[in-house]
Amino acid sequence: MKKTALFVILLAAMTSCVSTKSTLKNVDDNAPDLVLKKNNTFAITLFSSDKRYGYDPDYPVNIFFRNTTDEALNETRFLNALAGPNGEKITYTRLETCCPFPTKRSNMGAGFLNVYELKWEGQKKPVKLYLNIYEKGILMVPMGLSIKQE
Repeated sequence: MKKTALFVILLAAMTSCVSTKSTLKNVDDNAPDLVLKKNNTFAITLFSSDKRYGYDPDYPVNIFFRNTTDEALNETRFLNALAGPNGEKITYTRLETCCPFPTKRSNMGAGFLNVYELKWEGQKKPVKLYLNIYEKGILMVPMGLSIKQE
């Protein structure tokens, strides 16, 4: 009886943290599948004109790529394709996981955003990007960044 009560309390606590309605605004299940380049980065050809894209948790960079079993790999494929505004080499650090949301692409029924800090030489203030490995969307370069030249 005690185990059952404890299980119910834990289950209620876990499910109360995730809303039943997603706040993500840029999910697009019809977005084209992501393409890998020979250097194992994602091929990105579009630039966002929305200043919220990637910088706002409601407009994360959606990098769903076949599966979510190795989230760091998909995130690295995206981040390694980027450069600073003038082609500067960027460095990045994963800061935190935040912002739970409901998704069908997770065994738990919930997904989380990973927050990365990006830095480059000459930068006044590091930028934070929100990445989502659970959902699809049109992959673009966030405003203020560029594509790394090979």
